[in-house]
Amino acid sequence: MGTQGWLRRRVAATRAAGQGRSHRHRWWRRISVTLLLIVCTLLTPIGAAAAYLRLQDAGTPAASARTRGRDAVWLGHAWVDGRKTEADVAQLGVLLSGTGIKDLYVHTGPLAHDGTLPPELYPQARWFVETVHRLLPGIRVQSWLGDVLAPEFDGLNLDDAATRDHMVTAANQVLDLGFDGIHFDLEPVRSGAAGFLTLLDRVRPVTAARQALLSVSAPVIDPLPGLHLLGLALADHGKWWSQAYFASVARRVDQIAMMSYDTAMPTGSLYGGYVAQQTRLALQVTPPQVDLLLGLPAFWADDLGHHGAAETVASAIRGVRLGLGRTALDRRTFGVALYVDFAATPADWAAYRHDWGGLTRPE
Repeated sequence: MGTQGWLRRRVAATRAAGQGRSHRHRWWRRISVTLLLIVCTLLTPIGAAAAYLRLQDAGTPAASARTRGRDAVWLGHAWVDGRKTEADVAQLGVLLSGTGIKDLYVHTGPLAHDGTLPPELYPQARWFVETVHRLLPGIRVQSWLGDVLAPEFDGLNLDDAATRDHMVTAANQVLDLGFDGIHFDLEPVRSGAAGFLTLLDRVRPVTAARQALLSVSAPVIDPLPGLHLLGLALADHGKWWSQAYFASVARRVDQIAMMSYDTAMPTGSLYGGYVAQQTRLALQVTPPQVDLLLGLPAFWADDLGHHGAAETVASAIRGVRLGLGRTALDRRTFGVALYVDFAATPADWAAYRHDWGGLTRPE
């Protein structure tokens, strides 16, 4: 009896252990399946977005999706603070020769946080404008004025009427020097910001009265509807504009240059697809009389927001050409803008000349 009792207890214990392992196995399997479903739920939109962007990068750009002669380049502060000479301007002319570049955005600021522009920042501005007009006929020189903005930074407050008044005065200051236009690069303007629209409404009559241009730098449009709201909620950062706000800004200016870089895309094909999508979204809402320019990353950075090996001039131009060809191939008020002259490499310029202009690099 004792032995049989031990055996019965051992068998019972073994069965109980087996049932416990079975219960644990089913429990872990349910946990694993649940975790897998959560991961898939999170990754599916990312995977779908990646597949969509790769599809946007597919195909061959239209042969006629090339420069319209309305391109631009951002120039650093050295051109107006006394570091450059007439020989430098002449060399700049060689670099631009045969390209579609028509506008130079030369950094004349930065604006002070109250919107004023200290004259000591640009002692050679008049000389530079006059020298470009003399040596490079047909090239327009715009005054690039910028600053960081509140509430994300301790900077300009575009909701403040006095600050906007100072910025109108600054616009008159530089136009008095002979500049062909005003180019505002104020970051980050949040989607829907009323103060920015009010500023443009104030400055537009000033530039129009002088037959000068009003242009702006703009962030990219929501890749997914409402994404700018998510960015504000999670990071308190105005990374994107809604398509409707982009349209509101575009209606108030002569030229709008989208900063189509710093996208966090990890590969060239994803970045090219992203730019193709942005080109399409911007073309859909930019009035036909307004020049729409897509910014090219002629600089090097390698961090979470900008992967240097992916975000190249060549990849950007491929995306621009694909987006243009699919959306508004015959549009003439369109171009690209290189950011920025002091960081651009010979390879950047060669890609711009060959891929967008169909030209070879000058000797």
